[in-house]
Amino acid sequence: MNKGLLSSIAVALAVVTTAAHSGEIAGRRYQPPRLADGTPDLQGVWTNATATPMERAVELGMRRAFTDTEAAAISKAAIAAVEADAKPSDPDQKIEAAASLPPVGNYNLFWTDRGMSVALIDGEYRTSMIIEPLNGRVPPLTASAQQRIAETRVGRSNDGPEGRALGERCLLSFGYASGPPMLPVMYNSYYQIVQSPGYVMILVEMVHDARIIRIDDKHVPGSVRKWMGDSIGHWEGDTLVVETRNFRPEQSFRGSSEQAVITERFTRVAEDKIVYRFTVDDPATFAERITGELPFVPANANIYEYACHEGNYALPGILSGAREEETAAKAE
Repeated sequence: MNKGLLSSIAVALAVVTTAAHSGEIAGRRYQPPRLADGTPDLQGVWTNATATPMERAVELGMRRAFTDTEAAAISKAAIAAVEADAKPSDPDQKIEAAASLPPVGNYNLFWTDRGMSVALIDGEYRTSMIIEPLNGRVPPLTASAQQRIAETRVGRSNDGPEGRALGERCLLSFGYASGPPMLPVMYNSYYQIVQSPGYVMILVEMVHDARIIRIDDKHVPGSVRKWMGDSIGHWEGDTLVVETRNFRPEQSFRGSSEQAVITERFTRVAEDKIVYRFTVDDPATFAERITGELPFVPANANIYEYACHEGNYALPGILSGAREEETAAKAE
């Protein structure tokens, strides 16, 4: 079993057996360590892997939290699945049909590092990362957004390399790990935060993206579009507030537009937890604003190089296959 899985299991067991973290005990207000300039110290390697999904299951309706018993059961089941998957195959097992064989050419759980504990924030085991809208789900798209998304071919086109997805081209992480908002995927959910006077840097494990947040600065002109947007931060008490805008058209959150404004809040509430809150404000795309929360906990590990080459090697095959299909279609 890999170190990431062992680390996740240790975190999950700690959450299962501890109902409240040190910084969330009633009657106490956690005082974070501080840097020389007096700002809270957020530095270190953190992970946001969690068993809590981004969107709440429809059948849970407006229910925002699981009970302690339900959260423990979810963690126990997640850990059991990893342990079962890690067991060696029985060489004497008789295979009755091909359908009973394990999947070939895909990841098994050894290669993944999904969170195995339910997100615990303000004493609640959350049923979803999204807390607004109150149903815990991404709100409906506007009519103009539906038309825009239907017309765009980014990430779905075989016309050329520029039409393929950003993660496949090794430009940004797949899913939304690069951020903002920074959300976990099936693995590589580590982040390193480094602070210096006037700046905060967040290194993302996935595709080793580094986002530079300028403190108490102004946004660049709207004509300047950046990968991961243009991030400006300021402190509100012990909370780092980061506003990001000026996204490139190729990068979006659930179809968000270039006009999206994403606000993140980082609050260290315990030695072992940063509460990360994000708000996506994009009236051109969503009927309502989206706000979510999830914990970042210490990874107690280093971030190693994430060498992304799979897409680069595969693109010639993908594109040549598309040209063959086009040639065959013309010949019909």
